[in-house]
Amino acid sequence: MRPARTSYVCLPCRASYKQPYEEEPHRAGRERVCPRCAGALIHVGSAFAPPRRRDIAAWRALAVLLHAGVRFHKSCCGGPGYRPRTLREVRERVTYARRHGEPVRSVLVRPELY
Repeated sequence: MRPARTSYVCLPCRASYKQPYEEEPHRAGRERVCPRCAGALIHVGSAFAPPRRRDIAAWRALAVLLHAGVRFHKSCCGGPGYRPRTLREVRERVTYARRHGEPVRSVLVRPELY
């Protein structure tokens, strides 16, 4: 049986790679490295659908999500749930979180703001 595969992202290169999943890659002494720039890859989850490389705004929105700790793992219903895809949606949600004193991470994954 083949090992499970999951997605890893390099934000500077705007590239996504599917690689075999390891429970604790740091324990094995192996950190995921981008084949293009040799930078560290970020584990984003198996339900990740990357934006097109030339869609810079979508990659910026993705960077905000990843830096807030949001990942794209499958839930009980098969998908990761709601994730904002545009910078406008991200800005609205971050502003809402600041005004209402809520954690940014939880507001970013909520389907409805109000």
